[in-house]
Amino acid sequence: MTDLSTRNPDWWRQSVVYQVYPRSFADADGDGLGDLRGVTDRLPHLAALGVDALWLSPFYPSELADGGYDVIDHRDVDPRLGGLDDFDALTAEAHRLGLKVVVDLVPNHTSHRHVWFQEALVAGPGSAARARYVFRDGRGAHGELPPSDWQSVFGGSAWQRVPDGQWYLHLFAAEQPDLDWSNDEVREDFRTTLRFWSDRGVDGFRVDVAHALVKDLDEPLRDLGSLPATGEEALPLVPPGTHPYWDRDEVHAVYRDWRRVLDSYDPPRTAVAEAWVPVERRALYARPDELGQAFNFEYLQAPWDAEALRAVITGSLRSAREAGASATWVLSNHDVVRHASRLMLPPGTDENTWLLSNGHAPRVDPGAGLRRARAATLLMLALPGSAYLYQGEELGLPEVADLPVEVLQDPVWEQTGHVRKGRDGCRVPLPWTTDGPSYGFGAGGAWLPQPSSFAAYAVQAQDGVEGSTLELYRRALRLRRKLLQGEELTWAPDAPDAVLSFARSEGWRCVTNLGADAVRLPAGEVLLASTPLDDEGVLPPDTTVWLA
Repeated sequence: MTDLSTRNPDWWRQSVVYQVYPRSFADADGDGLGDLRGVTDRLPHLAALGVDALWLSPFYPSELADGGYDVIDHRDVDPRLGGLDDFDALTAEAHRLGLKVVVDLVPNHTSHRHVWFQEALVAGPGSAARARYVFRDGRGAHGELPPSDWQSVFGGSAWQRVPDGQWYLHLFAAEQPDLDWSNDEVREDFRTTLRFWSDRGVDGFRVDVAHALVKDLDEPLRDLGSLPATGEEALPLVPPGTHPYWDRDEVHAVYRDWRRVLDSYDPPRTAVAEAWVPVERRALYARPDELGQAFNFEYLQAPWDAEALRAVITGSLRSAREAGASATWVLSNHDVVRHASRLMLPPGTDENTWLLSNGHAPRVDPGAGLRRARAATLLMLALPGSAYLYQGEELGLPEVADLPVEVLQDPVWEQTGHVRKGRDGCRVPLPWTTDGPSYGFGAGGAWLPQPSSFAAYAVQAQDGVEGSTLELYRRALRLRRKLLQGEELTWAPDAPDAVLSFARSEGWRCVTNLGADAVRLPAGEVLLASTPLDDEGVLPPDTTVWLA
């Protein structure tokens, strides 16, 4: 492993972080649901893969109204996933193997089963308990209308009425009431949460919906009219920092306060923002006196097109440099269609429509999708900054687009009236072995059904097999560790239009052919190729090489 000494405060700048969705990673007790002991048992896989850190998606007590992001207690472990002792054992084993541990923090909302919200329901209007959340009287003659026209990201009104007639805000599911971040008690509670996990050895935090927390709650509440509910679509339509609940300027005071807590540890704890905001606004979250890093979703959303990717990469590096941060690169996560499938969808394809067709319209060639995914991965790993991998992408897993509707768990399916299929297709439990009731995920079945095709993608099927996607990731991460030093790149001025070619300051080059025709390779020794090169000196379509 690389030197990830706990004394190195800058380990995150060029790290490879592996996202673990605990309920779908490994099941140690055979109940069909992944758990923390399952993660601990499989940590050698991550160490052998060569990543620097693991990021744990929520493992907190939850009724799973939103896949664990409806948190009942921010400072405990869901009993179905284990206990605090299991978390401590996981952290200790990860550190023994040289792996950092990052945990998900969900500050915008709680579960409706959180003790605070239960107190608020009993306490009634005007109480201190309700002041922790966003409760308002309704409009209309009898308060029968929502306080504003704000819409939930998951569909429908963002307001839910309670029996005494008031309404509470939920930007996501109704089971996820939003906290009021103007409340001092809320702010102090999350300082306590940061210290709680930091004291247990956590090295960093991924901040969920970091651009939401602070709202404009001055009366009367502002209606949005025709503005869309999701931040990335709505934000360009209003002056920066002024949307009623997305990306408000005041949210940065929260993160400056957090940074003082994180910097009180030696070494300082890291943080990365999930902020669906324009690139120029993302830099604010990544400033050294705030969270320090922010996810780059423009890269994930970019089409498989050389000009588009060059623009995104250039802009992302510039934004990170201006913020004093390092860039981040993501191809897949628990919220999006896996890139082995997504990158093969024709330009302009509506992904939800594709999912509703069970992946049949249009059909995606799995072989072609995997080829393009491997090329995209080598391109990403050659870029300066941190790469975030999603569990299973090292196996080349495609999206499970044909899940039957009766097994869907994502609340999006029900809340949109069966209009949006949701995110279950990227959350299907991992295959570890080529047979068994859940392909080695656990002794029993799996909470979401795995297709029979998963057997060919299993770790057991790829381990030690020359040319497999798993071995490609292992080789790439070993080589990356040797090659990456600085945080700059230089674009080749003479690259063909459909080719991305850049040199790194360390004396090596990455070349990706995104076109339909083979091209001539620049001179140099091939260190690694995403697919075998049949003709010396020729780079086939959908292929990336690293050259000395």
